[in-house]
Amino acid sequence: MKRRSFLGAASWAAIAPAWSAPKPGLGPFGPGAPGPLNLITDVAGLKIGLSNDAHARTGVTVIVPDARAAAAVDVRGGGPGTRETDALTAGNLVRSVDAIVLSGGSVYGLASADGVAAWLGARGRGFSMAKQPGVPPSPIVPTAILFDLANGGDKAWGMDPPYRALGVAAIEHAAAGAFPLGTVGAGYGAGAGSLKGGLGSASWRTGDGMTVGAVVGVNSLGSVVVPGTHNFWAGALEHGHEFGGLGPSSAHVDGEDWGLAKINPGARANTTIACIATDVALDADELRRVAIMAQDGLARAIRPIHSPFDGDVIFALSTAQREVPTDAPRPFVVARLGALAADVLSRSVARGVYEATLPPGMQGKTWRDL
Repeated sequence: MKRRSFLGAASWAAIAPAWSAPKPGLGPFGPGAPGPLNLITDVAGLKIGLSNDAHARTGVTVIVPDARAAAAVDVRGGGPGTRETDALTAGNLVRSVDAIVLSGGSVYGLASADGVAAWLGARGRGFSMAKQPGVPPSPIVPTAILFDLANGGDKAWGMDPPYRALGVAAIEHAAAGAFPLGTVGAGYGAGAGSLKGGLGSASWRTGDGMTVGAVVGVNSLGSVVVPGTHNFWAGALEHGHEFGGLGPSSAHVDGEDWGLAKINPGARANTTIACIATDVALDADELRRVAIMAQDGLARAIRPIHSPFDGDVIFALSTAQREVPTDAPRPFVVARLGALAADVLSRSVARGVYEATLPPGMQGKTWRDL
């Protein structure tokens, strides 16, 4: 796809009259709504795969575009665990992906990408400068992990951690359409503050047809609920009863009251990892801005966030199923998508915790126990 440059000031002034007269309360493009599934798979050209290991209390989520996709990453946590994020850095050769993996297991979970890459490579998917007989492609599979090693599951795996197999299982079952939330995939063994964490997802379709979705594994140090209440920090962004229907809280909170945040946090023992997807044909630089803006969605849903003890990472990708609208300056479209990504990610965080249940034998409290 040929890259289009941002419009300069003169071009902006020329086009502004065509789009700068919004309807009251609706913005210039009319009302939007969650997609039909209210999941990241509302973004056309995208599949999700999930796998769990109940014995080890861990799991893997894989995001698979139908074709190689432009992508970017933004890292804000103080203790991240990642693979191949450098490939997405500006100035490097390969800034696109064949899949993205979110995994439990801390450093062991990075091996989940081995299984995903092997599965893709065996099917001829991956990066190649030039195809040569007998030379397999190199699948690009950026990965981020969260820490779920201390949740009581059996981690005595010796030299054979389960993550490569979990990666294969996840991508083998990747599909478009609906998928479960809560205690599944990368969120299977997660904890959100003092509550059970989980896998969350949500979507938004704009009045002019653009779609943004998010999927997130919530394993944060911070709490997702307002201290002393059942209300999610993300309550003001809720649509319908997607995470309980309580809406925003009216409580006033002391600056040092972290509520149900984890007590005695450990280094690298937390982390919220996510992927934003859109069907709009953005390039890698534009997607980086979307990922940066999406981090503010975590700040609206989790308190505190981006601490020295968290490894928060957000990926962003484009399935390029639709062109960027031409009725507004391109940077304005990026700003719209970034703002939507932040809201969708906030809702996804709350949905993941709202839907979470305790795996068999696991001790703790879920949101529904409050």
